[in-house]
Amino acid sequence: METTTVSGVEIPSIGLGTWRLTGDACVDSVRTALDLGYRHLDTAQEYGNERQVGDALRASDVDREDVFVTTKLGSRNRTYDDVVRSVDESLAKLDTAYVDLLLIHWPNVTTPLRETLAAMNELVDEGKVRHLGVSNFGIDRLSRARELSEHGVATDQVQYNPYWSQTELLDYCRIHGIVLTAYSPLAHGGVLDDPVLESIGDAHGKSAAQVALRWLVQQANVVTVPKATSRDHLEANLDVFDFELTDREMARIYRPSKPRALAGFVRSRAREIGCL
Repeated sequence: METTTVSGVEIPSIGLGTWRLTGDACVDSVRTALDLGYRHLDTAQEYGNERQVGDALRASDVDREDVFVTTKLGSRNRTYDDVVRSVDESLAKLDTAYVDLLLIHWPNVTTPLRETLAAMNELVDEGKVRHLGVSNFGIDRLSRARELSEHGVATDQVQYNPYWSQTELLDYCRIHGIVLTAYSPLAHGGVLDDPVLESIGDAHGKSAAQVALRWLVQQANVVTVPKATSRDHLEANLDVFDFELTDREMARIYRPSKPRALAGFVRSRAREIGCL
């Protein structure tokens, strides 16, 4: 597994996202991913699947120390006491003594950021958390988090794919030694039948999805956490390190379009509820 190292923090370049994975499907997906060579698991308190991720990790032959585990604070767990309590609960569900990365899942205006980060930094001091980060923060909030965090900010996890621009945020992350973790890297399936990505993929013997993932991990300071359940898709998502996109191909892939990105999300939700 290739890794991205920024400011001394080493993160596997591709991880398994587990949003909307629950029950046995979550356990099976995580176990399969670990068997295939994934070493980066992304979960959250609000996903409701930390216990299943922990069950899969415990059942795997892979040593805990070899897996980079991320979880995120739920929206109701932002006060000092709630951060400490909820992380202890997360550690129990994950059946681990520590998480490698703890994120603030979404910005919160009801609890001062200073208070939330004070608790998170204390958890680093106690060895329960290795690194701190945020998710869905713009530049202003990310800058404020950097000012307040004694142990720095390792990553900002945001939506990023060929249709969803993060140019300014990524520039900021590169300047300040922060990893940008891309979620929804396949635009909720929107890239799968993209003719530009298909054409580029044909030239490399890869699928459109693999081209989109390669486009992300080929960029400096970027890692990604695509979700997948089938063994074939999990394997394909990991098989993106044996080719390189040209500068011209990288430029062709990037076509920011929020309507196109939102259309992918709508189609994805329609499939989930049986409308497609």
